Amino acid sequence: MDRYLVISSDGHAGPPAEHYREYLEERYRPAFDDHQAQTRAMREAMHKARGAGDNSEFMKDWNAQTDGDGGLLAAYDSDYRNKVLDIEGVAAEVLFPDADVLGTGRVAASPFGSGLAGGAGNAPELALAGAKAHNRWLADFCAQEPHRRIGVALIPILFDIEAAVAEIEAAREMGLRGIMIPTRWFDQPAYHDPVYDPVWAAAQANGMVMHTHSGAGPADYGEGRGTMPIYASEAYWWAARPLWVLLWAGVFERYPELHYVVAENGAWWAPDLLFKMDDKWVGSHNTAKMGDVFRKELKMKPSDYFHRNCALAPSTPGPEDIDRRHGVGVENWLWGNDLPHPEGTFPFTRYWMRERLHDVPVEEARLMLGENSAALYGVDRDALAPLVAEIGPTLDEVHGDTPIEPAPTF
Repeated sequence: MDRYLVISSDGHAGPPAEHYREYLEERYRPAFDDHQAQTRAMREAMHKARGAGDNSEFMKDWNAQTDGDGGLLAAYDSDYRNKVLDIEGVAAEVLFPDADVLGTGRVAASPFGSGLAGGAGNAPELALAGAKAHNRWLADFCAQEPHRRIGVALIPILFDIEAAVAEIEAAREMGLRGIMIPTRWFDQPAYHDPVYDPVWAAAQANGMVMHTHSGAGPADYGEGRGTMPIYASEAYWWAARPLWVLLWAGVFERYPELHYVVAENGAWWAPDLLFKMDDKWVGSHNTAKMGDVFRKELKMKPSDYFHRNCALAPSTPGPEDIDRRHGVGVENWLWGNDLPHPEGTFPFTRYWMRERLHDVPVEEARLMLGENSAALYGVDRDALAPLVAEIGPTLDEVHGDTPIEPAPTF
């Protein structure tokens, strides 16, 4: 086949607030209305804040190149999303919440901060109600294109394990294929605590791929100088942190069929981390004094569990992510376009595939662009084959030298 099956491991979807409201239990709708009003006020205050970064020129260019709305119609309009994906050459995608990262208000974040923020700052009951509303909406959205859309349910596991397990089972019944747990545990037990074992067991039993997703970082440096650059520098670490907590805690030893993906967080950092973890497990000169402490929970090296149970989804990968693919493991590497986030490849996905994968061998590119995701999420390749034959990027598009248009102008 001279075309690539492309599956984005990281897309974002969610409707305007009034649509979410319909999916909430009636008793939570007044609180949702209040929360939306507070969100609007906070958004307006941030836009007016002195010293805030000026991205007005970027916004002007972005809107001009994305049908005037930043692609946010694709966050909830099924036909329009298909149109965008066809142009981009993407046959299927994994869907997370919180499509509007620019704060335009055109679509809503998952109710009560239950999305990428993991429900932080909201009452646990509201966070769970918001997660359920998003999951129900997402199941309906995915059902419109069951072969193209892989829904990831929100599971706020920090406060009520029994309710979290019930929602995992409900999400599976609704046809969703993965779960997202909070990236940070805040003041709750960390993920090495046995209290979460029922969650890991339920994810494994229901065949749900578990995810954490970049987005939630620290908030302990207030409003001082360099706040956003500091946050941006630390964000990857917070998103990666659950990986080594789960590994060293022996979660993948006890649940060998549990699969875990770190989404939208690059891949450049993983090879060095895995090398150092293995070095400690073996008991090198620097850690020999600790005896068998690093082997207490693990029968195999940390990297063995990583390659068996884990994957990285480096959306919009940089050259460093591509160059270090063998240290990660080509079979553990998932391409993502991050639609409709402006830091993603949309609306220039074909350009960025050429830019990043031009010199990658075809068989490796096939795995990274789609085959790894197809295997992980149980995608029906045969059902997608006619679409791939029509829209899939050709080998020449990715590896040839003919200029690809359109190309980004900012």
